[in-house]
Amino acid sequence: MQSAQPLLKSKMFWVGILYFAQGFPLGAFYEIFPVYFRQHGVDLRDIGALSLLGLSWTLKFLWAPAIDFFRHHRRWMFFADLCMGAVMLFFAAHSGFGPATWVAIGIFTFLSATNDSAIDGYTIEFLEKRELGLANGLRIGFYRVGMLASGVILILSDYISWHGAYLTAALILVASGLSCLSAPKEKIVSRTKTLSLAQEFKDIFLHPFAFAAVLGLLLGALWLVNRETRWSAVVPYFWPLALAAAGGLMAFSLGARAIAAPALRREAGADLLTRGPMFGALLEMLQRPHIVPVLIFILIFKLADSSMGFMIKPFWVDAGFSNTEIGLVSVNIGLVLSIAGGVAGGWFTDRVGIFKSLWLLGLLQAVSNLGYAYAAYVLPTVPHGAAIAIPLAHKALVYSASALESFTGGLGTAAFLAFLMAIVDKKHSATEYALLSSVFAMSRSFAGWAGGYGAQSMGYAPYFLLTFLLAFPAYALLPWVKKMLAYAESNRHWGET
Repeated sequence: MQSAQPLLKSKMFWVGILYFAQGFPLGAFYEIFPVYFRQHGVDLRDIGALSLLGLSWTLKFLWAPAIDFFRHHRRWMFFADLCMGAVMLFFAAHSGFGPATWVAIGIFTFLSATNDSAIDGYTIEFLEKRELGLANGLRIGFYRVGMLASGVILILSDYISWHGAYLTAALILVASGLSCLSAPKEKIVSRTKTLSLAQEFKDIFLHPFAFAAVLGLLLGALWLVNRETRWSAVVPYFWPLALAAAGGLMAFSLGARAIAAPALRREAGADLLTRGPMFGALLEMLQRPHIVPVLIFILIFKLADSSMGFMIKPFWVDAGFSNTEIGLVSVNIGLVLSIAGGVAGGWFTDRVGIFKSLWLLGLLQAVSNLGYAYAAYVLPTVPHGAAIAIPLAHKALVYSASALESFTGGLGTAAFLAFLMAIVDKKHSATEYALLSSVFAMSRSFAGWAGGYGAQSMGYAPYFLLTFLLAFPAYALLPWVKKMLAYAESNRHWGET
Protein backbone atom coordinates (compact mmCIF):
# COMPACT_ATOMS: atom_id res chain seq x y z
CA MET A 1 0.00 0.00 0.00
CA GLN A 2 2.82 2.38 0.87
CA SER A 3 4.53 1.77 -2.47
CA ALA A 4 1.30 2.46 -4.35
CA GLN A 5 0.69 5.79 -2.64
CA PRO A 6 3.50 7.75 -4.37
CA LEU A 7 2.25 6.44 -7.73
CA LEU A 8 -1.27 7.71 -7.05
CA LYS A 9 0.17 11.08 -6.07
CA SER A 10 2.23 11.34 -9.25
CA LYS A 11 0.85 13.85 -11.74
CA MET A 12 2.33 11.91 -14.64
CA PHE A 13 0.45 8.77 -13.56
CA TRP A 14 -2.83 10.67 -13.82
CA VAL A 15 -1.86 12.20 -17.16
CA GLY A 16 -1.43 8.66 -18.50
CA ILE A 17 -4.82 7.56 -17.12
CA LEU A 18 -6.64 10.62 -18.46
CA TYR A 19 -5.25 10.45 -21.97
CA PHE A 20 -5.80 6.71 -22.28
CA ALA A 21 -9.42 7.55 -21.44
CA GLN A 22 -9.35 10.23 -24.16
CA GLY A 23 -7.83 8.03 -26.85
CA PHE A 24 -9.97 4.91 -26.46
CA PRO A 25 -13.33 6.39 -27.65
CA LEU A 26 -11.70 7.91 -30.74
CA GLY A 27 -10.22 4.52 -31.58
CA ALA A 28 -13.62 2.89 -31.09
CA PHE A 29 -15.19 5.31 -33.55
CA TYR A 30 -12.56 4.93 -36.27
CA GLU A 31 -11.56 1.29 -35.77
CA ILE A 32 -14.44 -0.70 -34.26
CA PHE A 33 -17.62 0.79 -35.72
CA PRO A 34 -16.60 0.65 -39.44
CA VAL A 35 -15.55 -3.01 -39.19
CA TYR A 36 -18.65 -3.98 -37.21
CA PHE A 37 -21.08 -2.37 -39.64
CA ARG A 38 -19.33 -3.73 -42.73
CA GLN A 39 -19.39 -7.26 -41.31
CA HIS A 40 -23.11 -6.78 -40.80
CA GLY A 41 -23.63 -5.87 -44.44
CA VAL A 42 -24.01 -2.11 -44.14
CA ASP A 43 -23.48 -0.22 -47.40
CA LEU A 44 -20.12 1.52 -47.77
CA ARG A 45 -21.82 4.84 -48.44
CA ASP A 46 -23.70 4.60 -45.15
CA ILE A 47 -20.51 3.72 -43.29
CA GLY A 48 -18.75 6.67 -44.91
CA ALA A 49 -21.63 8.96 -43.97
CA LEU A 50 -21.16 7.99 -40.33
CA SER A 51 -17.82 9.78 -40.40
CA LEU A 52 -19.79 13.04 -40.45
CA LEU A 53 -20.63 12.41 -36.79
CA GLY A 54 -16.94 12.85 -36.07
CA LEU A 55 -17.53 16.59 -36.51
CA SER A 56 -18.17 16.65 -32.76
CA TRP A 57 -14.41 16.60 -32.17
CA THR A 58 -13.95 19.53 -34.54
CA LEU A 59 -16.78 21.66 -33.12
CA LYS A 60 -16.29 20.93 -29.42
CA PHE A 61 -15.20 24.52 -28.79
CA LEU A 62 -18.88 25.53 -29.17
CA TRP A 63 -19.91 23.78 -25.93
CA ALA A 64 -16.56 23.70 -24.12
CA PRO A 65 -17.53 26.98 -22.33
CA ALA A 66 -20.10 24.99 -20.36
CA ILE A 67 -17.30 22.98 -18.76
CA ASP A 68 -15.42 26.12 -17.78
CA PHE A 69 -18.63 27.67 -16.44
CA PHE A 70 -19.91 24.74 -14.34
CA ARG A 71 -16.43 23.26 -13.67
CA HIS A 72 -16.14 19.88 -11.84
CA HIS A 73 -14.11 18.48 -14.76
CA ARG A 74 -13.81 15.02 -13.21
CA ARG A 75 -17.60 14.68 -13.01
CA TRP A 76 -17.89 15.61 -16.68
CA MET A 77 -15.35 12.89 -17.50
CA PHE A 78 -17.12 10.30 -15.35
CA PHE A 79 -20.55 11.10 -16.78
CA ALA A 80 -19.25 11.06 -20.38
CA ASP A 81 -17.46 7.72 -19.92
CA LEU A 82 -20.44 6.17 -18.16
CA CYS A 83 -22.81 7.22 -20.95
CA MET A 84 -20.39 6.06 -23.65
CA GLY A 85 -20.31 2.71 -21.86
CA ALA A 86 -24.12 2.67 -22.08
CA VAL A 87 -23.85 3.23 -25.85
CA MET A 88 -21.55 0.19 -26.06
CA LEU A 89 -24.14 -1.84 -24.13
CA PHE A 90 -26.72 -0.69 -26.66
CA PHE A 91 -24.62 -2.14 -29.48
CA ALA A 92 -24.03 -5.32 -27.49
CA ALA A 93 -27.81 -5.83 -27.38
CA HIS A 94 -28.80 -4.28 -30.69
CA SER A 95 -28.04 -5.21 -34.28
CA GLY A 96 -29.06 -3.57 -37.51
CA PHE A 97 -28.53 -0.14 -38.98
CA GLY A 98 -31.16 2.53 -38.68
CA PRO A 99 -32.05 5.87 -37.07
CA ALA A 100 -31.32 4.51 -33.58
CA THR A 101 -27.77 3.68 -34.71
CA TRP A 102 -27.18 7.21 -35.95
CA VAL A 103 -28.51 8.67 -32.72
CA ALA A 104 -26.39 6.31 -30.60
CA ILE A 105 -23.15 7.10 -32.45
CA GLY A 106 -23.98 10.82 -32.50
CA ILE A 107 -24.37 10.72 -28.72
CA PHE A 108 -21.13 8.75 -28.45
CA THR A 109 -19.06 11.26 -30.45
CA PHE A 110 -20.63 14.23 -28.64
CA LEU A 111 -19.79 12.66 -25.28
CA SER A 112 -16.26 11.80 -26.40
CA ALA A 113 -15.62 15.37 -27.58
CA THR A 114 -17.00 16.70 -24.29
CA ASN A 115 -14.75 14.28 -22.42
CA ASP A 116 -11.77 15.60 -24.43
CA SER A 117 -12.50 19.19 -23.41
CA ALA A 118 -12.90 18.25 -19.74
CA ILE A 119 -9.64 16.27 -19.74
CA ASP A 120 -7.67 19.01 -21.52
CA GLY A 121 -9.04 21.71 -19.21
CA TYR A 122 -8.36 19.65 -16.09
CA THR A 123 -4.82 18.80 -17.20
CA ILE A 124 -3.90 22.41 -17.96
CA GLU A 125 -5.04 23.45 -14.47
CA PHE A 126 -3.40 20.40 -12.89
CA LEU A 127 0.11 20.95 -14.25
CA GLU A 128 2.77 23.56 -13.68
CA LYS A 129 4.55 25.10 -16.66
CA ARG A 130 7.77 23.19 -15.89
CA GLU A 131 5.83 19.90 -16.17
CA LEU A 132 4.14 20.53 -19.52
CA GLY A 133 6.87 19.01 -21.69
CA LEU A 134 7.05 15.57 -20.11
CA ALA A 135 3.30 15.55 -19.53
CA ASN A 136 2.64 16.11 -23.23
CA GLY A 137 5.14 13.41 -24.16
CA LEU A 138 3.24 10.97 -21.95
CA ARG A 139 -0.02 12.35 -23.25
CA ILE A 140 0.94 11.48 -26.82
CA GLY A 141 1.95 7.98 -25.78
CA PHE A 142 -1.05 7.07 -23.66
CA TYR A 143 -3.48 8.64 -26.11
CA ARG A 144 -2.10 6.31 -28.77
CA VAL A 145 -2.24 3.37 -26.33
CA GLY A 146 -5.92 4.15 -25.80
CA MET A 147 -6.47 4.07 -29.56
CA LEU A 148 -4.53 0.80 -29.81
CA ALA A 149 -6.75 -0.69 -27.08
CA SER A 150 -9.68 -0.34 -29.48
CA GLY A 151 -7.72 -2.58 -31.87
CA VAL A 152 -7.49 -5.18 -29.11
CA ILE A 153 -11.30 -5.05 -28.81
CA LEU A 154 -11.45 -5.65 -32.55
CA ILE A 155 -9.25 -8.74 -32.21
CA LEU A 156 -11.33 -10.03 -29.30
CA SER A 157 -14.47 -9.89 -31.44
CA ASP A 158 -13.16 -12.93 -33.35
CA TYR A 159 -12.97 -14.93 -30.12
CA ILE A 160 -15.78 -13.71 -27.86
CA SER A 161 -18.22 -12.39 -30.52
CA TRP A 162 -19.24 -8.80 -31.09
CA HIS A 163 -21.56 -9.03 -28.10
CA GLY A 164 -18.63 -9.86 -25.82
CA ALA A 165 -16.39 -7.27 -27.49
CA TYR A 166 -18.88 -4.47 -26.89
CA LEU A 167 -19.34 -5.58 -23.28
CA THR A 168 -15.56 -5.43 -22.84
CA ALA A 169 -15.46 -1.96 -24.37
CA ALA A 170 -18.21 -0.86 -22.00
CA LEU A 171 -16.21 -2.15 -19.03
CA ILE A 172 -13.12 -0.23 -20.21
CA LEU A 173 -15.14 2.98 -20.50
CA VAL A 174 -16.72 2.57 -17.06
CA ALA A 175 -13.30 1.80 -15.54
CA SER A 176 -11.90 4.89 -17.30
CA GLY A 177 -14.68 7.02 -15.87
CA LEU A 178 -14.13 5.73 -12.34
CA SER A 179 -10.39 6.31 -12.69
CA CYS A 180 -10.93 9.89 -13.89
CA LEU A 181 -13.30 10.53 -10.99
CA SER A 182 -10.58 9.31 -8.61
CA ALA A 183 -8.02 11.83 -9.92
CA PRO A 184 -6.94 14.66 -7.58
CA LYS A 185 -9.58 17.33 -7.04
CA GLU A 186 -9.65 20.35 -9.31
CA LYS A 187 -8.07 23.56 -8.14
CA ILE A 188 -10.47 26.23 -6.91
CA VAL A 189 -10.59 29.18 -9.29
CA SER A 190 -12.16 32.57 -8.83
CA ARG A 191 -14.71 33.57 -11.39
CA THR A 192 -16.10 36.99 -12.13
CA LYS A 193 -19.83 37.40 -12.49
CA THR A 194 -20.90 36.47 -16.00
CA LEU A 195 -23.50 37.98 -18.28
CA SER A 196 -26.68 36.18 -19.19
CA LEU A 197 -26.58 34.58 -22.62
CA ALA A 198 -29.16 37.05 -23.96
CA GLN A 199 -27.20 40.04 -22.63
CA GLU A 200 -24.00 38.61 -24.10
CA PHE A 201 -25.53 38.34 -27.58
CA LYS A 202 -26.95 41.86 -27.33
CA ASP A 203 -23.66 43.42 -26.26
CA ILE A 204 -21.66 41.51 -28.88
CA PHE A 205 -24.03 42.72 -31.61
CA LEU A 206 -23.52 46.31 -30.46
CA HIS A 207 -19.70 46.00 -30.64
CA PRO A 208 -18.76 45.42 -34.29
CA PHE A 209 -15.22 44.22 -33.57
CA ALA A 210 -16.51 41.58 -31.16
CA PHE A 211 -19.29 40.68 -33.57
CA ALA A 212 -16.78 40.29 -36.42
CA ALA A 213 -14.68 37.96 -34.25
CA VAL A 214 -17.70 35.79 -33.43
CA LEU A 215 -18.80 35.74 -37.09
CA GLY A 216 -15.28 34.70 -38.11
CA LEU A 217 -15.36 31.86 -35.60
CA LEU A 218 -18.74 30.67 -36.84
CA LEU A 219 -17.66 30.91 -40.49
CA GLY A 220 -14.59 28.84 -39.63
CA ALA A 221 -16.83 26.24 -37.99
CA LEU A 222 -19.07 26.29 -41.08
CA TRP A 223 -16.03 25.70 -43.30
CA LEU A 224 -15.02 22.69 -41.19
CA VAL A 225 -18.54 21.28 -41.41
CA ASN A 226 -18.67 21.91 -45.17
CA ARG A 227 -15.36 20.09 -45.59
CA GLU A 228 -17.10 16.94 -44.37
CA THR A 229 -20.64 17.43 -45.69
CA ARG A 230 -19.77 19.13 -49.01
CA TRP A 231 -22.78 21.44 -48.84
CA SER A 232 -21.04 23.81 -51.21
CA ALA A 233 -21.07 21.14 -53.93
CA VAL A 234 -24.86 20.74 -53.94
CA VAL A 235 -26.05 24.22 -52.92
CA PRO A 236 -25.48 26.78 -55.71
CA TYR A 237 -23.36 29.77 -54.62
CA PHE A 238 -23.03 28.37 -51.10
CA TRP A 239 -20.02 30.42 -50.03
CA PRO A 240 -21.01 33.68 -51.77
CA LEU A 241 -24.38 33.46 -50.01
CA ALA A 242 -22.78 32.67 -46.64
CA LEU A 243 -20.31 35.54 -46.97
CA ALA A 244 -23.06 37.90 -48.15
CA ALA A 245 -25.17 36.97 -45.13
CA ALA A 246 -22.19 37.61 -42.84
CA GLY A 247 -21.60 40.97 -44.53
CA GLY A 248 -25.25 41.92 -44.10
CA LEU A 249 -25.14 41.05 -40.40
CA MET A 250 -21.99 43.13 -40.00
CA ALA A 251 -23.73 46.07 -41.65
CA PHE A 252 -26.64 45.72 -39.22
CA SER A 253 -24.16 45.58 -36.33
CA LEU A 254 -22.45 48.78 -37.48
CA GLY A 255 -25.81 50.49 -37.94
CA ALA A 256 -27.07 49.38 -34.54
CA ARG A 257 -23.85 50.62 -32.95
CA ALA A 258 -24.22 54.03 -34.60
CA ILE A 259 -27.83 54.37 -33.47
CA ALA A 260 -27.31 53.07 -29.93
CA ALA A 261 -23.92 54.70 -29.28
CA PRO A 262 -25.25 57.67 -27.27
CA ALA A 263 -27.30 55.42 -25.01
CA LEU A 264 -24.80 52.58 -24.55
CA ARG A 265 -24.00 51.90 -20.93
CA ARG A 266 -20.41 52.72 -19.99
CA GLU A 267 -19.90 49.24 -18.55
CA ALA A 268 -20.99 47.53 -21.78
CA GLY A 269 -17.45 47.72 -23.11
CA ALA A 270 -14.88 45.22 -24.24
CA ASP A 271 -14.00 44.19 -20.67
CA LEU A 272 -17.61 43.25 -19.91
CA LEU A 273 -17.83 41.21 -23.11
CA THR A 274 -15.11 38.92 -21.82
CA ARG A 275 -17.51 37.79 -19.09
CA GLY A 276 -19.94 36.26 -21.57
CA PRO A 277 -20.67 32.58 -20.91
CA MET A 278 -20.29 31.45 -24.53
CA PHE A 279 -17.89 33.77 -26.37
CA GLY A 280 -16.22 35.50 -23.44
CA ALA A 281 -13.09 33.34 -23.62
CA LEU A 282 -12.68 34.05 -27.34
CA LEU A 283 -13.07 37.80 -26.89
CA GLU A 284 -10.72 37.87 -23.90
CA MET A 285 -8.11 35.95 -25.89
CA LEU A 286 -8.36 38.39 -28.79
CA GLN A 287 -7.56 41.29 -26.44
CA ARG A 288 -4.22 39.83 -25.41
CA PRO A 289 -1.08 41.40 -26.83
CA HIS A 290 0.51 39.64 -29.81
CA ILE A 291 -2.47 37.27 -30.26
CA VAL A 292 -2.78 37.72 -34.06
CA PRO A 293 0.78 36.65 -34.97
CA VAL A 294 0.54 33.86 -32.37
CA LEU A 295 -2.64 32.51 -33.97
CA ILE A 296 -0.92 32.58 -37.36
CA PHE A 297 2.01 30.71 -35.79
CA ILE A 298 -0.38 28.04 -34.50
CA LEU A 299 -1.85 27.73 -37.98
CA ILE A 300 1.47 27.19 -39.74
CA PHE A 301 3.95 25.71 -37.22
CA LYS A 302 3.05 22.10 -38.15
CA LEU A 303 2.43 22.93 -41.81
CA ALA A 304 5.54 21.11 -43.05
CA ASP A 305 4.57 18.00 -41.11
CA SER A 306 0.87 17.96 -41.99
CA SER A 307 1.44 18.84 -45.66
CA MET A 308 3.50 15.71 -46.14
CA GLY A 309 1.61 13.38 -43.80
CA PHE A 310 -1.25 12.45 -46.14
CA MET A 311 1.11 11.71 -49.00
CA ILE A 312 3.46 9.32 -47.19
CA LYS A 313 1.32 6.18 -47.56
CA PRO A 314 0.62 6.79 -51.29
CA PHE A 315 4.38 7.20 -51.80
CA TRP A 316 5.00 3.79 -50.19
CA VAL A 317 2.39 2.25 -52.46
CA ASP A 318 3.78 3.85 -55.61
CA ALA A 319 7.31 2.78 -54.63
CA GLY A 320 6.16 -0.86 -54.67
CA PHE A 321 5.99 -1.69 -50.96
CA SER A 322 3.49 -4.29 -49.78
CA ASN A 323 0.64 -3.64 -47.36
CA THR A 324 2.48 -5.73 -44.77
CA GLU A 325 5.57 -3.54 -45.01
CA ILE A 326 3.51 -0.37 -44.88
CA GLY A 327 1.57 -1.60 -41.85
CA LEU A 328 4.60 -2.92 -39.98
CA VAL A 329 7.12 -0.13 -40.65
CA SER A 330 5.15 3.02 -41.43
CA VAL A 331 2.23 2.37 -39.06
CA ASN A 332 3.26 0.10 -36.18
CA ILE A 333 6.96 0.89 -35.81
CA GLY A 334 6.18 4.49 -36.74
CA LEU A 335 3.66 4.65 -33.90
CA VAL A 336 6.19 3.37 -31.38
CA LEU A 337 8.80 5.86 -32.59
CA SER A 338 6.37 8.77 -32.47
CA ILE A 339 5.55 7.88 -28.86
CA ALA A 340 9.27 7.68 -28.07
CA GLY A 341 9.78 11.03 -29.79
CA GLY A 342 6.95 12.54 -27.77
CA VAL A 343 8.47 11.41 -24.47
CA ALA A 344 11.96 12.54 -25.51
CA GLY A 345 10.59 15.87 -26.75
CA GLY A 346 8.71 16.37 -23.50
CA TRP A 347 11.82 15.65 -21.44
CA PHE A 348 13.83 18.10 -23.58
CA THR A 349 11.14 20.79 -23.36
CA ASP A 350 11.07 20.67 -19.56
CA ARG A 351 14.83 21.15 -19.44
CA VAL A 352 15.50 23.85 -22.01
CA GLY A 353 12.14 25.63 -22.00
CA ILE A 354 9.19 25.80 -24.38
CA PHE A 355 10.52 28.57 -26.61
CA LYS A 356 13.88 26.96 -27.36
CA SER A 357 12.20 23.60 -27.85
CA LEU A 358 9.74 25.01 -30.36
CA TRP A 359 12.38 26.19 -32.78
CA LEU A 360 14.96 23.44 -32.16
CA LEU A 361 12.56 20.49 -32.28
CA GLY A 362 10.53 22.19 -35.00
CA LEU A 363 13.67 22.37 -37.11
CA LEU A 364 14.38 18.66 -36.59
CA GLN A 365 10.77 17.92 -37.50
CA ALA A 366 11.20 19.81 -40.78
CA VAL A 367 14.61 18.30 -41.61
CA SER A 368 13.06 14.82 -41.49
CA ASN A 369 11.04 15.74 -44.60
CA LEU A 370 14.32 15.85 -46.52
CA GLY A 371 14.74 12.13 -45.85
CA TYR A 372 11.55 11.38 -47.72
CA ALA A 373 12.44 13.90 -50.43
CA TYR A 374 15.73 12.08 -51.06
CA ALA A 375 14.06 8.65 -50.95
CA ALA A 376 11.45 9.80 -53.48
CA TYR A 377 14.24 11.16 -55.70
CA VAL A 378 16.14 7.83 -55.64
CA LEU A 379 13.30 5.30 -55.86
CA PRO A 380 11.51 4.76 -59.16
CA THR A 381 7.72 4.76 -59.37
CA VAL A 382 6.31 1.26 -59.81
CA PRO A 383 3.25 0.73 -62.07
CA HIS A 384 0.18 -0.21 -60.06
CA GLY A 385 -0.23 -3.95 -59.73
CA ALA A 386 3.34 -4.71 -60.77
CA ALA A 387 5.28 -7.08 -58.48
CA ILE A 388 8.94 -6.18 -58.33
CA ALA A 389 11.76 -6.87 -55.91
CA ILE A 390 12.80 -3.66 -54.17
CA PRO A 391 16.59 -3.48 -53.64
CA LEU A 392 17.67 -3.77 -50.03
CA ALA A 393 19.39 -0.37 -50.19
CA HIS A 394 16.13 1.27 -51.29
CA LYS A 395 14.21 -0.44 -48.49
CA ALA A 396 16.76 0.75 -45.96
CA LEU A 397 16.48 4.29 -47.28
CA VAL A 398 12.69 4.42 -46.98
CA TYR A 399 12.67 2.65 -43.61
CA SER A 400 15.18 5.20 -42.30
CA ALA A 401 13.15 8.09 -43.66
CA SER A 402 10.05 6.67 -41.98
CA ALA A 403 11.80 6.20 -38.64
CA LEU A 404 13.23 9.73 -38.72
CA GLU A 405 9.91 11.29 -39.68
CA SER A 406 7.98 9.43 -36.96
CA PHE A 407 10.46 10.18 -34.17
CA THR A 408 10.96 13.86 -35.00
CA GLY A 409 7.22 14.30 -35.49
CA GLY A 410 6.79 13.22 -31.86
CA LEU A 411 9.52 15.65 -30.80
CA GLY A 412 7.84 18.63 -32.46
CA THR A 413 4.36 17.68 -31.27
CA ALA A 414 5.42 17.52 -27.62
CA ALA A 415 6.88 21.04 -27.75
CA PHE A 416 3.89 22.40 -29.69
CA LEU A 417 1.30 20.98 -27.28
CA ALA A 418 3.27 22.31 -24.32
CA PHE A 419 3.16 25.75 -25.96
CA LEU A 420 -0.62 25.61 -26.44
CA MET A 421 -1.15 24.57 -22.83
CA ALA A 422 1.22 27.26 -21.56
CA ILE A 423 -0.60 30.21 -23.13
CA VAL A 424 -4.20 29.49 -22.09
CA ASP A 425 -5.89 31.20 -19.17
CA LYS A 426 -6.73 28.66 -16.47
CA LYS A 427 -10.10 30.34 -15.92
CA HIS A 428 -11.11 29.24 -19.44
CA SER A 429 -8.74 26.33 -19.96
CA ALA A 430 -11.21 23.93 -21.62
CA THR A 431 -12.61 26.60 -23.96
CA GLU A 432 -9.33 28.22 -24.94
CA TYR A 433 -7.53 24.95 -25.56
CA ALA A 434 -10.46 23.71 -27.67
CA LEU A 435 -10.34 26.95 -29.68
CA LEU A 436 -6.58 26.79 -30.24
CA SER A 437 -6.66 23.12 -31.19
CA SER A 438 -9.47 23.88 -33.67
CA VAL A 439 -7.28 26.59 -35.24
CA PHE A 440 -4.57 23.99 -35.66
CA ALA A 441 -7.11 21.50 -37.07
CA MET A 442 -8.05 23.98 -39.79
CA SER A 443 -4.49 24.17 -41.07
CA ARG A 444 -4.07 20.40 -40.88
CA SER A 445 -7.25 19.86 -42.88
CA PHE A 446 -6.27 22.37 -45.55
CA ALA A 447 -2.74 20.98 -45.79
CA GLY A 448 -4.02 17.44 -46.30
CA TRP A 449 -6.34 18.61 -49.08
CA ALA A 450 -3.64 20.69 -50.80
CA GLY A 451 -1.07 17.88 -50.47
CA GLY A 452 -2.83 15.72 -53.03
CA TYR A 453 -2.72 18.47 -55.63
CA GLY A 454 0.90 19.27 -54.87
CA ALA A 455 2.17 15.70 -55.10
CA GLN A 456 0.11 15.03 -58.23
CA SER A 457 1.34 18.07 -60.13
CA MET A 458 4.95 18.22 -58.89
CA GLY A 459 5.83 14.61 -58.15
CA TYR A 460 6.79 13.21 -54.77
CA ALA A 461 10.41 14.38 -54.55
CA PRO A 462 9.85 18.07 -55.42
CA TYR A 463 6.73 18.19 -53.29
CA PHE A 464 8.44 16.69 -50.23
CA LEU A 465 11.24 19.24 -50.68
CA LEU A 466 8.62 22.00 -50.80
CA THR A 467 7.10 20.78 -47.52
CA PHE A 468 10.50 21.24 -45.88
CA LEU A 469 10.52 24.89 -46.95
CA LEU A 470 6.98 25.37 -45.57
CA ALA A 471 8.38 25.03 -42.05
CA PHE A 472 10.22 28.34 -42.11
CA PRO A 473 7.49 31.02 -42.36
CA ALA A 474 6.54 30.12 -38.78
CA TYR A 475 10.04 31.04 -37.62
CA ALA A 476 9.43 34.67 -38.62
CA LEU A 477 6.75 34.77 -35.91
CA LEU A 478 8.94 33.48 -33.07
CA PRO A 479 9.54 36.96 -31.57
CA TRP A 480 5.80 37.28 -30.88
CA VAL A 481 5.66 33.71 -29.61
CA LYS A 482 8.37 34.57 -27.09
CA LYS A 483 6.44 37.66 -25.99
CA MET A 484 3.24 35.63 -25.58
CA LEU A 485 5.03 33.07 -23.44
CA ALA A 486 6.41 35.88 -21.29
CA TYR A 487 2.92 37.38 -21.00
CA ALA A 488 1.49 34.01 -19.98
CA GLU A 489 4.29 33.53 -17.46
CA SER A 490 3.59 36.91 -15.88
CA ASN A 491 -0.07 35.89 -15.61
CA ARG A 492 0.54 32.23 -14.84
CA HIS A 493 -1.82 32.24 -11.85
CA TRP A 494 -4.83 33.38 -13.88
CA GLY A 495 -7.96 32.26 -12.15
CA GLU A 496 -6.30 30.65 -9.13
CA THR A 497 -7.22 31.54 -5.58
